[in-house]
Amino acid sequence: MAMAARFWLLSLTLMSVSVVGLVLGNSESDALYTLRKSLSDPDNVLQSWDPTLVNPCTWFHVTCNQDNRVTRLDLGNSNLSGHLVPELGKLEHLQYLELYRNNIQGTIPAELGNLKSLVSLDLYNNNISGTIPPSLGKLKSLVFLRLNDNRLSGPIPRDLVGLASLKVVDVSSNDLCGTIPTSGPFEHIPLSNFENNHRLEGPELLGLASYDTNCS
Repeated sequence: MAMAARFWLLSLTLMSVSVVGLVLGNSESDALYTLRKSLSDPDNVLQSWDPTLVNPCTWFHVTCNQDNRVTRLDLGNSNLSGHLVPELGKLEHLQYLELYRNNIQGTIPAELGNLKSLVSLDLYNNNISGTIPPSLGKLKSLVFLRLNDNRLSGPIPRDLVGLASLKVVDVSSNDLCGTIPTSGPFEHIPLSNFENNHRLEGPELLGLASYDTNCS
């Protein structure tokens, strides 16, 4: 009787683990499929994104870890248009979000600030507008932030100053305003990575000017 009870308990545990994995996989599949539906894909690079599969780890341009959690999305230079979706913020193990050199419009969802594992956010050479979300200041693992060659406006969020891991920032060729941060990781970012923002006034002078000057 005791052995039968242990076997039943083990079976129940394995079943629970399987259900949890299925739910997590479906959650990530749903998020990515929502992205697919928001994009125009004339070259069919997203053709393998089948929402009926248990998880998206077999989809092209998607990489998963050993636990079948999505860690990379590689869709750079894929002739995609459309917009990003808030559901991307549900990919909590995502490390690389590569969507550069497309024709993506709309804004950067604030929900991307929930991607606590994100190392690289590459959205450069698109047609993205709106502001840089202050929520990106929550991305404590972020190393690469490349948003250049878009139509972004507003100031550079000072929330980014606290990202100690940040090594590369490029926001050149946008319509940003105000001043350039000079503390934290920005101390070592070359000024060329901020050029071609005609309303950006240059490095901030701490204590002398508001950082959002010239943004009205």
